[in-house]
Amino acid sequence: MGNEALVEYLLNFITEERKTTLEKVLINRTKYISVLLEDIYQPHNASAVIRSCDCFGIQDVYVIESRNQFQPDKEITMGSDKWLNIQRYSGKNSVLNCMQKLRDQGFRIVATTPHKDDCSLPDFDIAKGPFVLMFGSELKGLSSTALENADEYLKIPMYGFTESLNISVSAAIILQYFSMRIRQLSVSWPLTNEQRTEVLELWLKRSIKDGKRIVERWHSVHGQ
Repeated sequence: MGNEALVEYLLNFITEERKTTLEKVLINRTKYISVLLEDIYQPHNASAVIRSCDCFGIQDVYVIESRNQFQPDKEITMGSDKWLNIQRYSGKNSVLNCMQKLRDQGFRIVATTPHKDDCSLPDFDIAKGPFVLMFGSELKGLSSTALENADEYLKIPMYGFTESLNISVSAAIILQYFSMRIRQLSVSWPLTNEQRTEVLELWLKRSIKDGKRIVERWHSVHGQ
């Protein structure tokens, strides 16, 4: 949960111009759509997806590291990763644990892959409720565990000889389309007041010089 008093304190350490920029981005952030990356072994592709998430207002990214550990490529993310909530899951049953946690929070788990029960991008029911888009590795796609436990399946319509797109391209296409559509439909996509405070606190902590020391000093004074 965000701490409103701490946020008000931290706002004193940035310029009015910076405040305006943060507010402009904050009002367009969403948790209605989230992204899950499963064992992406090429860091430049995963990093490109991270950058797309920031560009299209996606706040939460979940990374499963059953075999491959994700290390953002700073030249590709261009600092976009510091504005996102990136939660990592590793170890045994990491796929199922992550999926169950998201489902318990009310998300639909959507596998991005051609499937016998798949839905084409324009036909996907966005208004049905919040959802998480799962993207798999470049070579094999999503694991059988992820596919067998997904709630829905999504594909991008294609009309050429090539059967698939690079993961970063797929993510950019899907996120751009859905970020546009949620703003056209009557869905509760903006952050709640509590979520806005939480996200703004995260941004301020990560962007203010000596932010960690300033936060520690505030907590020592206020006993929190």
